[in-house]
Amino acid sequence: MSISTKFLRALTFGVAAAGLLAAGPASAKVEGDTIILGSAISFTGKYSTNGIHAKNGYNLGVKRVNEMGGVMVGGKAYKLKIIYYDDESTPLRTAQLAERLIKQDGIKFLLGPYSSATTKAMAPITEKYKIPMVEAEGASRSLFTQGYKYLFCVISTSEQYLASSIALAAEIAKKNGKKPSSVRVAMAFENDPFSLDVRAGVMDDLKKFGMKAVIDDKLPRDLSDMSATLTKVKALKPDLLLISGHSKGAVTAARQIKEMKIKTPMIAMTHCESAKIIKKFGDSTNGYLCPTQWAETLNYSGAAFGTAGDYDKLFKATYDGYKNVPYQAAQASAAVLVWKDAFERAQSFDTEKLRDALAATNMKTFYGGIKFSKAGNNIAKPMVLRQIQNGKLNVVAPSKWASHKVDWPRK
Repeated sequence: MSISTKFLRALTFGVAAAGLLAAGPASAKVEGDTIILGSAISFTGKYSTNGIHAKNGYNLGVKRVNEMGGVMVGGKAYKLKIIYYDDESTPLRTAQLAERLIKQDGIKFLLGPYSSATTKAMAPITEKYKIPMVEAEGASRSLFTQGYKYLFCVISTSEQYLASSIALAAEIAKKNGKKPSSVRVAMAFENDPFSLDVRAGVMDDLKKFGMKAVIDDKLPRDLSDMSATLTKVKALKPDLLLISGHSKGAVTAARQIKEMKIKTPMIAMTHCESAKIIKKFGDSTNGYLCPTQWAETLNYSGAAFGTAGDYDKLFKATYDGYKNVPYQAAQASAAVLVWKDAFERAQSFDTEKLRDALAATNMKTFYGGIKFSKAGNNIAKPMVLRQIQNGKLNVVAPSKWASHKVDWPRK
């Protein structure tokens, strides 16, 4: 089966099939009153869970923009549509589909794929053709050290994900009359660009507080078994266990921590919400610390969706089966809003004028502030830590954003 037949998706909320689209003008993919965006994203493979969350966020962003009257350029209102292709969670496929979107489908405005690995595969393509991309799911800080001029990311970079848990452990140690340097840390990180960047941020903070890593395991990308690492955790009894391995890694960790009855006082891991570990493993997940780009309790607001809480309610009303709205969905919706803002400030479909407008972005949204550094990463929004408390995710750190006190030690 060819790429064109296997991966072309015509989805809800005004998503157009590429085969139905004629070639647009050289400066834009615009047909009549419709602006066409494109994305190669993961609907199958290891990233599919989060890829679908991101797709839902993109679609809700498009739906909301269109309901508000669309995008105003030159005194005319334009609707948004998205072409999707499934990249099968494979970076090589992402690169191939980026070429297809740009060269065959004539797309000039791109939304990013899911994951740092696939975004790393796509960025050189968009850079080569000078096509702006607003991405919401590739957090690796190494994406923003390459000198890319057409890549813009709405999220905080990956080195920030678990670093705040180190500061929290230091704070708890002081309250208990101990030195932060006494905290013993165990680390288990998937050997992929995102998780290794998470580890780099953790290592920086360990040095800051003089802490020691008693376990520092790099795990295979198909993270289906962590028993060897958890056996060491049981024997060495660290104070804090840190885990990063996307949704599959979070599910594996939560399952085996429960099965092996690991009693570490503090556990922090990425992708708690998107992996739905509360639903899958119940009370055994209480006390887990989960880094998040966004939470519905934060006092963020913007014109399109209102407050963070308003977005949370709308998303749950739109899509069934979500007890918690994954931040992957919220940041995807924010990326769509960035495109609307850039079109309207540029008052043009010229890709160079749009690139300059994106670089000058400075906006407030339900997702938080969005302002890009010269490297293209968002410098206007922090990460926060949520803790699973009685089956709910509550913000506990940093204290400025906390809605609840941290439960320690983990029950």
